[in-house]
Amino acid sequence: MTVYLKLIWAYLKIGIFGFGGGYAMLSLIQREVVDSGWISTNTFTDIVAISQMTPGPIGINSATYIGYTVPGGSVLGSILATLAVVIPPYFLALYVYHFVEKHKESTTIKGIFTGLRPVVVGLIASAALLLMNRENFSDNTYSIAICAAAFCAVYFTKIHPILVIILAGVVGFFIY
Repeated sequence: MTVYLKLIWAYLKIGIFGFGGGYAMLSLIQREVVDSGWISTNTFTDIVAISQMTPGPIGINSATYIGYTVPGGSVLGSILATLAVVIPPYFLALYVYHFVEKHKESTTIKGIFTGLRPVVVGLIASAALLLMNRENFSDNTYSIAICAAAFCAVYFTKIHPILVIILAGVVGFFIY
């Protein structure tokens, strides 16, 4: 199996089972690309950071970057991984939309969506825990202080998250 077929297969699985958006996909992406030995945990953490800073969904950005790097700098790998992660949810969303519109008053459909909500929250929480690793918190004292300050600034004072990101970057530049 060539690296391209492995990329397609990995990102098809991520696209099909990545309910809840990009952050919910992170644990799936990690399992497919880090646990398989394609990239290191440190590189994965960097990819997540870059994917968060660039425009677009994190799952697509990471697929594009990993698809480019894994085969050794291949635009084809980038295109294939990106299409593989986008196409399944696109068709699934089309099908689900028509099905839900047809049966939107069904108690079964309402129950399914009620059951999916905690799963999505759990997947996003899993992504948060996944990012709490040694690579992100190398110097525990400063890293934890920056993380706590950023959380408090956004949650309690309602400072815009972009401003908090910029300030955290400036603080990190001077500390590290």
